[in-house]
Amino acid sequence: MPTTRRQAAIQEGRIKPTENDKGRKKQAVPTRKSRKQVSPQSADDTPQRQGNSAPTPNKRNVDDAQDHAAKKPKLESNSTKQQIDGQKHEYQSGTIERGHIYFFYRPRVQVNEARTIDDIRNFHILLIPRPPQFAQGQKSSSGDEGAMKQDPSDMGKTEMNVLAPGADAVPAPDEAHSSKKNYRLITVGKKRLPNPEAKKETGKLTKETFWGTVTSVGNDLDSLVKGLGQKSYETKTRGTRHEGPARLVARGGYAIVNSEGETPSKRETHLGYHVSHPGAVEMGDVQKSLGIFSASSFIIQVKNPLAPAANTQQAHSKPVEYPDWIMQGVFGAGKGCEAQSRGREHYGLRFASCETPKLLDYKGAELLLIAARDGEEGLETSLGDGRGAALTEMEEKEARESLGSVFDELGLNLDEFPVESLRGSWI
Repeated sequence: MPTTRRQAAIQEGRIKPTENDKGRKKQAVPTRKSRKQVSPQSADDTPQRQGNSAPTPNKRNVDDAQDHAAKKPKLESNSTKQQIDGQKHEYQSGTIERGHIYFFYRPRVQVNEARTIDDIRNFHILLIPRPPQFAQGQKSSSGDEGAMKQDPSDMGKTEMNVLAPGADAVPAPDEAHSSKKNYRLITVGKKRLPNPEAKKETGKLTKETFWGTVTSVGNDLDSLVKGLGQKSYETKTRGTRHEGPARLVARGGYAIVNSEGETPSKRETHLGYHVSHPGAVEMGDVQKSLGIFSASSFIIQVKNPLAPAANTQQAHSKPVEYPDWIMQGVFGAGKGCEAQSRGREHYGLRFASCETPKLLDYKGAELLLIAARDGEEGLETSLGDGRGAALTEMEEKEARESLGSVFDELGLNLDEFPVESLRGSWI
């Protein structure tokens, strides 16, 4: 059927058709079969084909389409770099972890009772992460789901508790009868914590700084307790050697908080703790010698395993093996990197703040523990936003628990592990 005057004249034989007219005639009446084979792109263009000829592509649209096609693989490539090994690193400020903290010392070999810090072989910090208390929900002690229903008038109170200042730093109560708990054991090289008051007492310009190493990571407390227990072994030259069990000297709550900072050099990670056992009155010479305060904090920095060793011991120890997403995302260099993205050295940053708690989940991780502040006011200053006060309030409540319940949290046997050290006395 003719659609224009020219086509009608051609059909009536008044004028002869040209080659162009023949081509237009073929395109003007598409067959039913060809309509079924129209691609999605052609279907989108169909409303524009109302005239006698196909629309001329816009140069800008063509350029945009080519740019889009060229950029698409590049975007996917960038996403792969940021999400290496299925992990994507992103710096988090605020509370990145909270839980319960325990301090142990182990006497030297063949020393039955430690009397001073010179009789100590190792000093350990045990971290057991916990979810925040407000995430536990309103659970009844009987476990009855019906008892979990809450009166509508109390909903506002619960919301206020969740949003209370510092609530993200308060750990949920421990599951005393469960041995399946994630833990990290950090061994401190100087056999005590860095003293926040040392700078004032000695007049030094720098804060007291000690090395720490993650010596054990796992999720089975039974194996940890076995490692902390007494040991006996044979030697060729000295015969049977005996090591007494580790002594628990303090227990409390902790929070790890990252400060705000646009660049790595402006970021700090504070680990603050408040001791529930022993109480402030029972703190004795053993806690004082080990640098344990009722409330205190220190700064954590994590060493890049690619950076040169800082001492002879590090030079002879096997460096931690972090995955690529940590090496590239945190330190700015690693396997497959053409150039470092952070720092001036080819290996990236030598030290970094604890941007993610995953940095502490690898055996052999090397840490710098830098003295910060002591006391409840100092704890609040380090953690900020009411976290220190909230942690203090929580641990003051937990201080009412018996020493037996503290030992039950870890599965420690009172017949094997002495309790005197938790009362402030050397043993």
